Amino acid sequence: MNATTRPAVLLVHGGFVDGSGWRGVYDRLRAQGHRVAVVQNPTVSLEGDVAATKQVLDEIDGPTILVGHSYGGVVITETGSDPRVAGLVYIAAFAPDKGESVNTLIADPPPGAPVPPILPPRDGYLFLDRDKFHDSFAGDLPSDEAAFMADSQVPWGVGALGGTVTDPGWRNKPSWYLVAADDRMIPPPAQREMAQRTGASVREVPGSHSVYVSQPQAVADLINTAVESLA
Repeated sequence: MNATTRPAVLLVHGGFVDGSGWRGVYDRLRAQGHRVAVVQNPTVSLEGDVAATKQVLDEIDGPTILVGHSYGGVVITETGSDPRVAGLVYIAAFAPDKGESVNTLIADPPPGAPVPPILPPRDGYLFLDRDKFHDSFAGDLPSDEAAFMADSQVPWGVGALGGTVTDPGWRNKPSWYLVAADDRMIPPPAQREMAQRTGASVREVPGSHSVYVSQPQAVADLINTAVESLA
């Protein structure tokens, strides 16, 4: 099928990182003939990130599938009601309902779930403990790659965590969800529960919270499935 008849793909990163982590997924999708764009979100507020995502949407001709990792799932959920959005793909991501935020979704973790090593806020921003970043965020990546991610963290605004969804796109758009079975940031049981609630088509792979970096082929395969189903 000609690429112009298929939805484009817009990749949306989460907190503590930027869009460069999508490179492996981007390369594989491009090799398959997909049109792909990447958002660079400020991650200061949900409203700002939705606006940044819509700025990129403005540059895309035709329908688009939004792909969100982690907090990026909140961004695509809120942006998903836009009529230009054809579907939503969640990669180890938050998938909130109306009135929910990252804060509400993490308020009651499953018993025994690992506690993400988020440091106390500094001037309204959050960071992960660099010494614990590898184990918590990127356990299946080489230590040098995890160290680079830890040392190049993007400050995550406290306001972004409190941003509530007003019109969840998954209520009216098809969705897909990739569960990272070894995630130590968003517990896999919570991922499965959110995926079930959205009615998503679900796949599960072994992988850390950085599954979009460590397993780009699995992520690209799910996105390709979503695109082809809507072509």
